[in-house]
Amino acid sequence: MRIAILGTRGVPATYGGFETAVEEIGKRLVTRGYEVTVYCRNPGQKQTEYLGMHLVNLPAIKHRFTETLSHTTFSTAHAIIKDRPDVVLLLNAGNAPLLRPLKLAKIPTAIHLDGLESKREKWRGAGAKYYKWAEDASVKQGQEVIADAQAIADHVKAGYGRECLVIAYGAPVMHPESTRLHELGLEQGNYHLVVARFEPENHVLEAVHAYKASNETKPLVVVGSAPYSQWYVDAVHGAAANDPRIHFTGGIYDQELLDQLYGNATTYIHGHSVGGTNPSLLRAMGAGAAVLAYEVEFNREVTNNQALFWADADALTALFNEIATGSKDQELADVKAKSQQRILEHYQWDQVTDQYEALIKKLYASKQSNKQKSKGNKK
Repeated sequence: MRIAILGTRGVPATYGGFETAVEEIGKRLVTRGYEVTVYCRNPGQKQTEYLGMHLVNLPAIKHRFTETLSHTTFSTAHAIIKDRPDVVLLLNAGNAPLLRPLKLAKIPTAIHLDGLESKREKWRGAGAKYYKWAEDASVKQGQEVIADAQAIADHVKAGYGRECLVIAYGAPVMHPESTRLHELGLEQGNYHLVVARFEPENHVLEAVHAYKASNETKPLVVVGSAPYSQWYVDAVHGAAANDPRIHFTGGIYDQELLDQLYGNATTYIHGHSVGGTNPSLLRAMGAGAAVLAYEVEFNREVTNNQALFWADADALTALFNEIATGSKDQELADVKAKSQQRILEHYQWDQVTDQYEALIKKLYASKQSNKQKSKGNKK
């Protein structure tokens, strides 16, 4: 059976959660006997094979409003005209306009919604209206609709009356060494960590404000950047001005180093609020991080309420101050252990792939059934 995965930056996974999911699921499907084609938008990439997956690298119109959709349009045309897959996995509700041509080409397609994209600050105005329309179109036109969190599925059920298939992401359970922390001037268990794109809904600014107002002496390490939100980047850096305890590293795509940062931090501060099941949170939990999570339904679902929660900068400052006194040491140790157990029991890539494989078989069966009906009608 031939599977095509469209709508992401593709593999090798060096950028985000979608890409990691494609790599982890795609390589497992290959070992199970599927032929997997991944459409990529990585300028200069020459690879055509990776971990058994076929790679097709196509261009995109470089702009935050057009990059994803333009690339997926090229990918869809290639899939329909040349590749002719048996099943398509289409990621990101913003790619909803491609559902119709795939349907006309009689290629069964499942669309993955991601998070509540219309609520992201970077899409405000026309972008937010488009993503609201795209969400509506995805739910109404998608043959199968995937949500990565029950809270997203509940949102779709309440708003549209449709059931989603809930398939989360996975993450490894690991015990990272601390051999590379010196590269950033850090010591094991002696820093707090933020890993996020610098966007308002990820509450990086609140985390920096909270830490700066606290009595904590362990440094705050902030990993991330933002290609389209320079004003917010400037605000975050401005909030940290003249505080030697706060260190900005920019984006880090070296997974070994990032895992060591997750696994050896005093706490991992997770401020994401609109993205469903967040891969960075899963990775941190799998590495045994003590999570300080923004108070939102997605984060409570993923952690199973086994984290320390904050709803604003003042609440996070209070947590930092308690941590500074040592009064939270046992609670943080408990959160670390519960984080890894949660990942082990509920967020494993093999089980995630099982769910995708069942979905693919269901889509393929529908295609075969339609063919039989068509033959019957002709007779």
